[in-house]
Amino acid sequence: MQYISTRGGAEALDFEGVTLTGLASDGGLFLPDAWPRFSAAEMAAMVGLPYPELAARIMAPFVGESLTQDRLRSLCNTAYGGFAHDAVTPLVQLSAQHWLLELFHGPTLAFKDVALQMLGLLFEEFLARSDSHLTIVGATSGDTGSAAIHAVADRAKVVIFMIHPAGRVSDVQRRQMTTVHAGNVHNIAIDGSFDDAQAMVKRMFADQAMNGRFRIGAVNSINWARLMAQVVYYFAAALQLGAPGRRVAFSVPTGNFGDVFAGYVAARMGLPIERLIVATNVNDIAHRALSTGDYSAGEVTPTAAPSMDIQISSNFERLLFEAGGRDGVGMQAQMANFEDQRAMRLSDLQIAGTGELFRSARADHDDMLRAMRWANEHCGQAIDPHTAIGLHAALQSDLPPQVPVVTLATAHPAKFPDAVEEATGRRPELPERVGDLFALEERFTHLPNDYAAVAEYVAAHATPAR
Repeated sequence: MQYISTRGGAEALDFEGVTLTGLASDGGLFLPDAWPRFSAAEMAAMVGLPYPELAARIMAPFVGESLTQDRLRSLCNTAYGGFAHDAVTPLVQLSAQHWLLELFHGPTLAFKDVALQMLGLLFEEFLARSDSHLTIVGATSGDTGSAAIHAVADRAKVVIFMIHPAGRVSDVQRRQMTTVHAGNVHNIAIDGSFDDAQAMVKRMFADQAMNGRFRIGAVNSINWARLMAQVVYYFAAALQLGAPGRRVAFSVPTGNFGDVFAGYVAARMGLPIERLIVATNVNDIAHRALSTGDYSAGEVTPTAAPSMDIQISSNFERLLFEAGGRDGVGMQAQMANFEDQRAMRLSDLQIAGTGELFRSARADHDDMLRAMRWANEHCGQAIDPHTAIGLHAALQSDLPPQVPVVTLATAHPAKFPDAVEEATGRRPELPERVGDLFALEERFTHLPNDYAAVAEYVAAHATPAR
Protein backbone atom coordinates (compact mmCIF):
# COMPACT_ATOMS: atom_id res chain seq x y z
CA MET A 1 0.00 0.00 0.00
CA GLN A 2 1.35 3.39 -1.06
CA TYR A 3 0.00 6.79 -0.07
CA ILE A 4 -0.39 9.81 -2.35
CA SER A 5 -1.01 13.50 -1.66
CA THR A 6 -4.31 15.20 -2.45
CA ARG A 7 -2.28 17.91 -4.21
CA GLY A 8 -0.31 15.59 -6.45
CA GLY A 9 3.17 16.97 -5.85
CA ALA A 10 4.60 14.87 -3.02
CA GLU A 11 6.51 11.60 -3.13
CA ALA A 12 4.40 8.52 -2.43
CA LEU A 13 5.10 6.92 0.97
CA ASP A 14 4.45 3.58 2.64
CA PHE A 15 2.47 3.27 5.87
CA GLU A 16 5.48 3.79 8.14
CA GLY A 17 6.51 6.89 6.23
CA VAL A 18 3.05 8.41 6.16
CA THR A 19 2.56 7.77 9.90
CA LEU A 20 5.73 9.62 10.85
CA THR A 21 5.25 12.41 8.30
CA GLY A 22 1.68 13.61 8.79
CA LEU A 23 1.22 16.40 6.24
CA ALA A 24 2.55 15.90 2.70
CA SER A 25 5.47 18.05 1.53
CA ASP A 26 3.25 19.83 -1.02
CA GLY A 27 0.78 20.86 1.69
CA GLY A 28 -1.71 18.13 0.83
CA LEU A 29 -3.08 15.24 2.85
CA PHE A 30 -2.19 11.61 2.28
CA LEU A 31 -4.64 8.97 1.07
CA PRO A 32 -4.14 5.37 -0.10
CA ASP A 33 -3.40 5.07 -3.80
CA ALA A 34 -6.32 2.60 -4.02
CA TRP A 35 -9.11 1.62 -1.64
CA PRO A 36 -9.09 -1.92 -0.23
CA ARG A 37 -12.51 -3.55 -0.24
CA PHE A 38 -14.06 -6.34 1.82
CA SER A 39 -16.59 -8.74 0.36
CA ALA A 40 -19.91 -9.44 2.09
CA ALA A 41 -18.55 -12.85 3.13
CA GLU A 42 -15.41 -11.30 4.62
CA MET A 43 -17.49 -8.81 6.61
CA ALA A 44 -19.87 -11.51 7.79
CA ALA A 45 -16.86 -13.38 9.17
CA MET A 46 -16.03 -10.34 11.30
CA VAL A 47 -19.34 -10.37 13.19
CA GLY A 48 -18.78 -10.95 16.90
CA LEU A 49 -15.02 -10.42 16.88
CA PRO A 50 -13.51 -8.67 19.93
CA TYR A 51 -12.72 -5.04 19.10
CA PRO A 52 -8.90 -5.45 18.98
CA GLU A 53 -9.18 -8.36 16.54
CA LEU A 54 -11.67 -6.44 14.39
CA ALA A 55 -9.32 -3.46 14.40
CA ALA A 56 -6.40 -5.59 13.22
CA ARG A 57 -8.44 -6.97 10.32
CA ILE A 58 -9.69 -3.54 9.21
CA MET A 59 -6.26 -1.92 9.46
CA ALA A 60 -4.28 -4.75 7.85
CA PRO A 61 -4.72 -3.65 4.19
CA PHE A 62 -3.56 -0.11 5.04
CA VAL A 63 -0.52 -1.24 7.02
CA GLY A 64 0.85 -3.40 4.26
CA GLU A 65 4.38 -4.65 4.93
CA SER A 66 5.17 -2.04 7.58
CA LEU A 67 3.98 -4.44 10.32
CA THR A 68 3.50 -8.18 10.48
CA GLN A 69 -0.02 -9.39 11.21
CA ASP A 70 1.05 -10.69 14.60
CA ARG A 71 2.66 -7.37 15.53
CA LEU A 72 -0.38 -5.39 14.36
CA ARG A 73 -2.64 -7.62 16.44
CA SER A 74 -0.40 -7.16 19.47
CA LEU A 75 -0.46 -3.37 19.12
CA CYS A 76 -4.25 -3.39 18.83
CA ASN A 77 -4.54 -5.51 21.99
CA THR A 78 -2.33 -3.04 23.85
CA ALA A 79 -4.09 0.05 22.50
CA TYR A 80 -7.59 -1.08 23.44
CA GLY A 81 -6.86 -3.26 26.46
CA GLY A 82 -7.06 -0.33 28.86
CA PHE A 83 -10.46 1.04 27.86
CA ALA A 84 -13.07 1.17 30.62
CA HIS A 85 -15.62 -0.87 28.65
CA ASP A 86 -14.81 -4.33 27.32
CA ALA A 87 -16.60 -3.54 24.05
CA VAL A 88 -14.33 -0.45 23.66
CA THR A 89 -17.04 1.40 21.65
CA PRO A 90 -20.39 0.07 22.94
CA LEU A 91 -23.78 0.75 21.35
CA VAL A 92 -26.68 2.11 23.44
CA GLN A 93 -30.24 2.02 22.09
CA LEU A 94 -32.31 5.21 22.36
CA SER A 95 -35.42 4.20 20.41
CA ALA A 96 -36.55 1.71 17.79
CA GLN A 97 -34.44 3.50 15.19
CA HIS A 98 -31.85 5.55 17.07
CA TRP A 99 -28.63 4.46 18.74
CA LEU A 100 -25.60 6.03 20.43
CA LEU A 101 -22.10 4.76 19.72
CA GLU A 102 -20.17 5.56 22.91
CA LEU A 103 -16.63 6.54 21.95
CA PHE A 104 -15.57 7.99 25.32
CA HIS A 105 -14.36 4.98 27.30
CA GLY A 106 -10.67 5.72 26.78
CA PRO A 107 -8.33 7.51 29.22
CA THR A 108 -9.39 11.09 28.35
CA LEU A 109 -13.14 10.43 27.89
CA ALA A 110 -13.28 11.38 24.21
CA PHE A 111 -13.42 9.67 20.82
CA LYS A 112 -9.89 10.81 20.02
CA ASP A 113 -8.57 8.13 22.39
CA VAL A 114 -9.74 5.36 20.04
CA ALA A 115 -7.29 6.55 17.40
CA LEU A 116 -4.55 8.15 19.44
CA GLN A 117 -3.89 5.24 21.77
CA MET A 118 -3.00 3.32 18.60
CA LEU A 119 -1.07 6.18 17.02
CA GLY A 120 1.17 6.59 20.07
CA LEU A 121 2.15 2.93 19.85
CA LEU A 122 2.81 3.22 16.11
CA PHE A 123 5.13 6.20 16.69
CA GLU A 124 7.11 4.25 19.28
CA GLU A 125 7.22 1.14 17.06
CA PHE A 126 8.56 2.92 14.00
CA LEU A 127 10.97 5.25 15.84
CA ALA A 128 12.59 2.25 17.54
CA ARG A 129 13.80 1.13 14.11
CA SER A 130 16.16 4.11 13.76
CA ASP A 131 17.99 6.74 15.80
CA SER A 132 15.54 9.43 14.68
CA HIS A 133 13.54 11.65 17.06
CA LEU A 134 10.03 12.94 16.35
CA THR A 135 8.72 16.42 17.19
CA ILE A 136 4.92 16.33 17.26
CA VAL A 137 3.21 19.68 16.76
CA GLY A 138 -0.57 19.70 17.06
CA ALA A 139 -3.52 22.03 17.41
CA THR A 140 -6.55 21.18 19.48
CA SER A 141 -10.06 22.52 19.84
CA GLY A 142 -10.33 20.49 23.03
CA ASP A 143 -10.13 16.71 22.89
CA THR A 144 -7.26 15.95 20.49
CA GLY A 145 -4.75 17.60 22.80
CA SER A 146 -5.44 15.56 25.90
CA ALA A 147 -5.79 12.29 23.97
CA ALA A 148 -2.52 12.87 22.11
CA ILE A 149 -0.65 13.87 25.25
CA HIS A 150 -1.84 10.80 27.15
CA ALA A 151 -0.87 8.62 24.17
CA VAL A 152 2.75 9.81 23.92
CA ALA A 153 3.65 11.03 27.43
CA ASP A 154 7.06 9.64 28.45
CA ARG A 155 7.42 7.64 25.21
CA ALA A 156 10.98 7.42 23.91
CA LYS A 157 12.20 9.63 21.05
CA VAL A 158 9.00 11.75 21.00
CA VAL A 159 8.35 15.29 22.20
CA ILE A 160 4.92 16.88 21.80
CA PHE A 161 3.85 20.53 21.54
CA MET A 162 0.09 20.99 21.75
CA ILE A 163 -1.41 24.39 20.90
CA HIS A 164 -4.88 25.32 22.18
CA PRO A 165 -6.87 28.57 21.92
CA ALA A 166 -6.76 30.27 25.32
CA GLY A 167 -10.15 30.39 27.01
CA ARG A 168 -11.89 28.42 24.26
CA VAL A 169 -11.73 24.88 25.62
CA SER A 170 -13.60 23.58 28.65
CA ASP A 171 -11.90 23.50 32.06
CA VAL A 172 -11.84 19.71 32.01
CA GLN A 173 -10.40 19.61 28.49
CA ARG A 174 -7.66 22.09 29.42
CA ARG A 175 -6.76 20.37 32.68
CA GLN A 176 -6.53 16.97 31.02
CA MET A 177 -3.69 18.49 28.98
CA THR A 178 -2.00 20.83 31.40
CA THR A 179 -1.84 18.52 34.43
CA VAL A 180 0.29 15.95 32.59
CA HIS A 181 3.83 16.72 33.79
CA ALA A 182 5.84 14.37 31.57
CA GLY A 183 9.15 15.79 30.42
CA ASN A 184 8.31 15.36 26.73
CA VAL A 185 5.00 17.29 26.92
CA HIS A 186 4.65 21.02 26.21
CA ASN A 187 1.30 22.81 26.28
CA ILE A 188 0.93 26.17 24.53
CA ALA A 189 -2.07 28.50 24.85
CA ILE A 190 -2.37 31.17 22.17
CA ASP A 191 -4.51 34.29 21.97
CA GLY A 192 -6.62 33.20 19.03
CA SER A 193 -8.94 30.53 17.64
CA PHE A 194 -8.45 26.88 16.80
CA ASP A 195 -8.20 27.87 13.14
CA ASP A 196 -5.24 30.13 14.07
CA ALA A 197 -3.58 27.24 15.91
CA GLN A 198 -4.22 24.84 13.03
CA ALA A 199 -2.76 27.35 10.55
CA MET A 200 0.40 27.53 12.66
CA VAL A 201 0.77 23.76 12.59
CA LYS A 202 0.40 23.61 8.81
CA ARG A 203 2.87 26.48 8.41
CA MET A 204 5.42 24.68 10.57
CA PHE A 205 5.24 21.62 8.31
CA ALA A 206 6.11 23.86 5.36
CA ASP A 207 8.80 25.84 7.23
CA GLN A 208 12.14 24.65 5.85
CA ALA A 209 14.05 26.20 8.74
CA MET A 210 12.11 23.99 11.16
CA ASN A 211 12.02 20.89 8.97
CA GLY A 212 15.76 21.13 8.39
CA ARG A 213 16.41 20.65 12.11
CA PHE A 214 13.47 18.60 13.37
CA ARG A 215 11.41 15.68 12.14
CA ILE A 216 7.94 17.15 12.56
CA GLY A 217 4.98 14.78 12.86
CA ALA A 218 1.25 15.18 13.30
CA VAL A 219 -1.39 13.81 15.67
CA ASN A 220 -4.27 15.81 14.25
CA SER A 221 -6.56 14.00 11.85
CA ILE A 222 -4.36 15.18 8.99
CA ASN A 223 -2.31 12.11 10.01
CA TRP A 224 -3.61 9.18 7.98
CA ALA A 225 -2.84 6.54 10.64
CA ARG A 226 -5.09 8.32 13.12
CA LEU A 227 -7.95 8.52 10.64
CA MET A 228 -7.46 4.85 9.72
CA ALA A 229 -8.01 3.81 13.33
CA GLN A 230 -11.31 5.68 13.40
CA VAL A 231 -12.67 3.61 10.51
CA VAL A 232 -12.87 0.58 12.79
CA TYR A 233 -15.77 1.73 14.96
CA TYR A 234 -18.01 2.26 11.94
CA PHE A 235 -17.54 -1.43 11.15
CA ALA A 236 -18.01 -2.38 14.81
CA ALA A 237 -21.37 -0.57 15.03
CA ALA A 238 -22.74 -1.61 11.65
CA LEU A 239 -21.84 -5.28 12.11
CA GLN A 240 -23.74 -5.32 15.41
CA LEU A 241 -26.80 -3.82 13.69
CA GLY A 242 -27.01 -6.33 10.86
CA ALA A 243 -24.35 -5.44 8.29
CA PRO A 244 -23.47 -6.57 5.73
CA GLY A 245 -27.10 -7.64 5.21
CA ARG A 246 -28.54 -4.37 6.52
CA ARG A 247 -27.69 -0.76 5.67
CA VAL A 248 -26.88 1.62 8.53
CA ALA A 249 -26.75 5.44 8.76
CA PHE A 250 -24.47 7.53 10.96
CA SER A 251 -24.82 11.06 12.34
CA VAL A 252 -21.45 12.58 13.16
CA PRO A 253 -20.74 15.78 15.15
CA THR A 254 -18.32 17.51 12.80
CA GLY A 255 -15.58 20.09 13.18
CA ASN A 256 -12.39 19.17 11.34
CA PHE A 257 -14.18 16.52 9.21
CA GLY A 258 -11.83 13.66 10.08
CA ASP A 259 -14.36 11.59 12.03
CA VAL A 260 -17.00 11.65 9.32
CA PHE A 261 -14.42 11.09 6.58
CA ALA A 262 -13.51 7.87 8.38
CA GLY A 263 -17.11 6.83 7.72
CA TYR A 264 -16.60 7.59 4.04
CA VAL A 265 -13.53 5.34 4.06
CA ALA A 266 -15.59 2.56 5.65
CA ALA A 267 -18.14 2.92 2.85
CA ARG A 268 -15.39 2.75 0.21
CA MET A 269 -14.20 -0.47 1.86
CA GLY A 270 -17.61 -2.05 1.30
CA LEU A 271 -19.50 -1.31 4.53
CA PRO A 272 -23.18 -0.76 3.57
CA ILE A 273 -23.67 2.81 4.84
CA GLU A 274 -27.00 4.32 3.85
CA ARG A 275 -26.05 7.90 4.76
CA LEU A 276 -23.45 9.98 6.57
CA ILE A 277 -25.08 12.96 8.29
CA VAL A 278 -22.64 15.81 8.88
CA ALA A 279 -23.85 17.63 12.00
CA THR A 280 -22.44 21.12 12.66
CA ASN A 281 -23.09 23.88 15.16
CA VAL A 282 -23.37 27.52 14.08
CA ASN A 283 -19.79 27.31 12.76
CA ASP A 284 -21.35 25.62 9.78
CA ILE A 285 -18.88 25.78 6.88
CA ALA A 286 -19.20 22.03 6.22
CA HIS A 287 -23.02 22.24 6.22
CA ARG A 288 -22.99 25.15 3.78
CA ALA A 289 -20.50 23.40 1.51
CA LEU A 290 -22.49 20.17 1.35
CA SER A 291 -25.93 21.78 1.05
CA THR A 292 -25.14 24.72 -1.27
CA GLY A 293 -21.60 24.21 -2.62
CA ASP A 294 -20.38 27.32 -0.77
CA TYR A 295 -17.13 26.61 1.09
CA SER A 296 -16.34 30.00 2.62
CA ALA A 297 -14.82 30.66 6.01
CA GLY A 298 -16.19 33.28 8.37
CA GLU A 299 -15.29 34.26 11.91
CA VAL A 300 -15.37 31.54 14.56
CA THR A 301 -18.27 31.84 16.99
CA PRO A 302 -17.48 30.39 20.44
CA THR A 303 -20.15 27.91 21.57
CA ALA A 304 -20.85 25.31 24.25
CA ALA A 305 -19.45 22.70 21.82
CA PRO A 306 -15.88 24.03 21.48
CA SER A 307 -14.49 21.07 19.55
CA MET A 308 -16.76 22.12 16.69
CA ASP A 309 -15.83 25.80 16.77
CA ILE A 310 -13.92 25.54 13.51
CA GLN A 311 -14.30 27.36 10.21
CA ILE A 312 -11.68 25.55 8.12
CA SER A 313 -12.17 21.76 8.12
CA SER A 314 -8.81 20.32 7.06
CA ASN A 315 -10.08 16.86 6.18
CA PHE A 316 -12.70 18.26 3.83
CA GLU A 317 -9.87 18.45 1.27
CA ARG A 318 -9.69 14.66 1.28
CA LEU A 319 -13.37 14.40 0.38
CA LEU A 320 -13.09 17.06 -2.35
CA PHE A 321 -10.14 15.17 -3.84
CA GLU A 322 -12.15 11.96 -3.92
CA ALA A 323 -15.37 13.53 -5.19
CA GLY A 324 -13.48 15.50 -7.83
CA GLY A 325 -11.95 12.43 -9.46
CA ARG A 326 -8.59 12.44 -7.61
CA ASP A 327 -7.30 15.38 -9.65
CA GLY A 328 -4.21 16.45 -7.69
CA VAL A 329 -3.33 19.34 -10.00
CA GLY A 330 -6.86 20.71 -9.83
CA MET A 331 -6.92 20.24 -6.05
CA GLN A 332 -3.68 22.17 -5.67
CA ALA A 333 -5.09 25.12 -7.61
CA GLN A 334 -8.42 24.99 -5.79
CA MET A 335 -6.83 24.95 -2.34
CA ALA A 336 -4.32 27.67 -3.24
CA ASN A 337 -7.24 29.87 -4.21
CA PHE A 338 -9.09 28.99 -1.00
CA GLU A 339 -6.06 29.75 1.16
CA ASP A 340 -5.81 33.13 -0.53
CA GLN A 341 -9.51 34.06 -0.62
CA ARG A 342 -10.85 31.93 2.28
CA ALA A 343 -13.76 31.06 -0.01
CA MET A 344 -14.47 28.81 -2.99
CA ARG A 345 -17.27 27.08 -4.84
CA LEU A 346 -17.33 23.32 -5.13
CA SER A 347 -17.22 22.08 -8.71
CA ASP A 348 -20.24 20.34 -10.23
CA LEU A 349 -18.31 17.06 -10.04
CA GLN A 350 -17.55 17.60 -6.35
CA ILE A 351 -21.16 18.50 -5.55
CA ALA A 352 -22.39 15.39 -7.32
CA GLY A 353 -19.77 13.20 -5.65
CA THR A 354 -20.48 14.41 -2.11
CA GLY A 355 -24.24 14.22 -2.61
CA GLU A 356 -24.19 10.45 -3.13
CA LEU A 357 -23.55 9.63 0.52
CA PHE A 358 -23.58 12.83 2.58
CA ARG A 359 -26.30 15.03 4.04
CA SER A 360 -25.79 17.81 6.56
CA ALA A 361 -27.60 19.71 9.28
CA ARG A 362 -26.95 22.73 11.47
CA ALA A 363 -27.85 23.12 15.15
CA ASP A 364 -27.92 26.29 17.22
CA HIS A 365 -27.74 26.48 21.01
CA ASP A 366 -31.45 25.84 21.52
CA ASP A 367 -31.40 22.84 19.16
CA MET A 368 -28.51 21.42 21.16
CA LEU A 369 -30.32 21.89 24.49
CA ARG A 370 -33.49 20.27 23.15
CA ALA A 371 -31.57 17.19 22.02
CA MET A 372 -29.89 16.93 25.42
CA ARG A 373 -33.27 17.14 27.16
CA TRP A 374 -34.81 14.57 24.79
CA ALA A 375 -32.03 12.06 25.52
CA ASN A 376 -32.36 12.65 29.26
CA GLU A 377 -36.17 12.58 29.49
CA HIS A 378 -36.97 9.85 26.97
CA CYS A 379 -33.94 7.58 27.34
CA GLY A 380 -32.34 8.41 30.69
CA GLN A 381 -29.12 9.34 28.87
CA ALA A 382 -26.88 12.30 29.67
CA ILE A 383 -25.04 13.42 26.55
CA ASP A 384 -22.47 16.11 25.92
CA PRO A 385 -23.08 19.16 23.65
CA HIS A 386 -21.26 17.72 20.62
CA THR A 387 -23.18 14.45 20.79
CA ALA A 388 -26.40 16.47 21.18
CA ILE A 389 -25.73 18.27 17.92
CA GLY A 390 -25.26 14.91 16.22
CA LEU A 391 -28.46 13.61 17.81
CA HIS A 392 -30.40 16.70 16.71
CA ALA A 393 -29.35 16.02 13.12
CA ALA A 394 -30.21 12.33 13.44
CA LEU A 395 -33.71 13.06 14.77
CA GLN A 396 -34.34 15.51 11.93
CA SER A 397 -33.33 13.06 9.20
CA ASP A 398 -35.86 11.60 6.77
CA LEU A 399 -34.45 8.09 6.76
CA PRO A 400 -36.94 5.19 6.54
CA PRO A 401 -37.66 3.52 9.90
CA GLN A 402 -35.99 0.24 8.96
CA VAL A 403 -32.60 2.01 8.67
CA PRO A 404 -30.91 2.28 12.08
CA VAL A 405 -29.34 5.69 12.73
CA VAL A 406 -26.22 5.72 14.91
CA THR A 407 -25.16 9.02 16.49
CA LEU A 408 -21.51 9.11 17.44
CA ALA A 409 -21.23 10.03 21.13
CA THR A 410 -17.90 11.78 20.97
CA ALA A 411 -17.28 12.82 24.59
CA HIS A 412 -18.34 11.95 28.12
CA PRO A 413 -20.98 14.43 29.38
CA ALA A 414 -18.88 15.25 32.45
CA LYS A 415 -16.36 17.02 30.21
CA PHE A 416 -19.01 19.72 29.69
CA PRO A 417 -20.88 19.93 33.00
CA ASP A 418 -22.18 23.48 32.58
CA ALA A 419 -23.99 22.71 29.32
CA VAL A 420 -25.43 19.44 30.67
CA GLU A 421 -26.66 21.20 33.80
CA GLU A 422 -28.24 23.99 31.74
CA ALA A 423 -30.16 21.44 29.68
CA THR A 424 -31.13 18.90 32.32
CA GLY A 425 -30.71 20.52 35.72
CA ARG A 426 -28.20 17.81 36.66
CA ARG A 427 -24.44 18.20 36.85
CA PRO A 428 -22.60 15.07 35.68
CA GLU A 429 -19.59 13.83 37.62
CA LEU A 430 -16.29 12.73 36.18
CA PRO A 431 -15.58 9.00 36.42
CA GLU A 432 -13.32 8.07 39.33
CA ARG A 433 -10.70 6.69 36.95
CA VAL A 434 -9.92 10.24 35.77
CA GLY A 435 -8.85 11.36 39.25
CA ASP A 436 -9.22 14.83 40.72
CA LEU A 437 -8.10 17.05 37.86
CA PHE A 438 -8.92 20.20 39.78
CA ALA A 439 -6.48 19.36 42.58
CA LEU A 440 -3.50 19.05 40.24
CA GLU A 441 -1.06 21.76 39.22
CA GLU A 442 -1.42 23.10 35.67
CA ARG A 443 1.59 23.77 33.48
CA PHE A 444 1.38 25.59 30.16
CA THR A 445 2.98 28.48 28.30
CA HIS A 446 0.86 31.43 27.14
CA LEU A 447 2.05 32.89 23.83
CA PRO A 448 0.69 35.55 21.46
CA ASN A 449 -1.14 34.62 18.27
CA ASP A 450 2.15 34.84 16.39
CA TYR A 451 3.80 32.05 14.39
CA ALA A 452 7.34 33.30 15.03
CA ALA A 453 6.83 33.19 18.80
CA VAL A 454 5.45 29.65 18.67
CA ALA A 455 8.17 28.41 16.28
CA GLU A 456 10.86 29.93 18.51
CA TYR A 457 9.41 28.14 21.55
CA VAL A 458 9.28 24.80 19.73
CA ALA A 459 12.84 25.17 18.46
CA ALA A 460 14.09 25.93 21.95
CA HIS A 461 12.54 22.82 23.50
CA ALA A 462 12.54 20.19 20.70
CA THR A 463 15.11 17.48 20.03
CA PRO A 464 16.86 17.62 16.63
CA ALA A 465 15.89 14.77 14.29
CA ARG A 466 19.25 13.03 14.69
